Amino acid sequence: MNNESIIKEIQSKVEEQREEIIQFLRDIVAIPSVENQIGPVGERIAEEMNKLKFDEVRFDKMGNIIGRIGDGERIIVFDSHIDTVGIGDPESWEWDPFIGKVEDGVLYARGACDEKGSTPGMVYGMAIARDMGLLEGWTAYYFGNMEEWCDGISPNTFVEVDPAVKPDYVIIGEPTKMQVYRGHKGRIELKMTAKGRSAHAASNHLGINAIYLLLPVIAGIRDLEPELGDHDFLGHGKITVSDMEVKTPSINAVPDEAVIYIDRRLTFGETKEEAFAQIQALIPEESRDLITLEELFYDEPSYTGFVFEVDKYFPAWVLDEDHHLVQAGLEAMQKIGLPDLPAGKWNFSTNGIYWAGKAGIPSIGFAPGDEETAHTNVDSVNLNDVVKATEFYALISHLIKERSQ
Repeated sequence: MNNESIIKEIQSKVEEQREEIIQFLRDIVAIPSVENQIGPVGERIAEEMNKLKFDEVRFDKMGNIIGRIGDGERIIVFDSHIDTVGIGDPESWEWDPFIGKVEDGVLYARGACDEKGSTPGMVYGMAIARDMGLLEGWTAYYFGNMEEWCDGISPNTFVEVDPAVKPDYVIIGEPTKMQVYRGHKGRIELKMTAKGRSAHAASNHLGINAIYLLLPVIAGIRDLEPELGDHDFLGHGKITVSDMEVKTPSINAVPDEAVIYIDRRLTFGETKEEAFAQIQALIPEESRDLITLEELFYDEPSYTGFVFEVDKYFPAWVLDEDHHLVQAGLEAMQKIGLPDLPAGKWNFSTNGIYWAGKAGIPSIGFAPGDEETAHTNVDSVNLNDVVKATEFYALISHLIKERSQ
């Protein structure tokens, strides 16, 4: 078949399965999966993949759900994290956050945008591509994983532990407004601890207030951003004091410990060593013995008890606009009738920090949804876009193969 016939057949098959695709999304958003508890939603996704006759469906050691079609030499992964943030104050929602509501063709529910909205299209798109012979020579994986707790840790285990496979290409299902994205800033998460000396508040001159020790650093972080790096595509580096903890014997005492957490967004070309040194330099000379700065480290077990230790450094990444994967993605958009737009970027972080940033695997993003609704109580996705994205996922492997031969 020529490409025009392929597109028409894909679109026909997608339209035939429209209601199943939408119902599949309604089913998976209705299953809570906060704090990496993705077992039940993974089971529902496994059920759908088995119905569509995937060659292999299983959970990995960490508890991510994996579906495989084919056993060809080229390997492509469709990556969609299926955990979500919590719902916050239940009273702030005007509808059940899991049952959700549909209004003007938009589904409002926790995880609809970030990012369960990409899963139905990926799963059905893979099956359609197989049925049309478009996955000949490919091994295609759907990888439904946990990401909200620590970006990149799940794909790290995919490549290095289970199934220990390094893909040739990755399609990331974080929301992109139905555009192709080709990179985003990285980040490093840091912890700064000030050790003071406690005293009764009535004799505060006898103590060293740990909060006061950090004030010059906090002010320095507030004023540091204009001096950070810049990049013509990814933009300016960012830095934020994101949390604070204080230890004190009582509310009538001088606190003897204060901790701040720092979120430092790294633009392309900035290193974690430079970022660390910039913040270290903000500590006043007279406080150097009382204040320590450290990189955060993740070693918490997943819901299966699996532990994968990793530092909380997430490098920036950009795939060149001329790369054949980016060009295949842009061509797919054009062929399925989407607006002709240049490749964009995310403002937030994704699993791309491992796939592309650490492992060097060519990756792009494409998915329904607008990241501005992520983590909010208007978390939402356009259902027409959910269905339309299926066409992209069904077509992309064919176009990659054409452009890379």
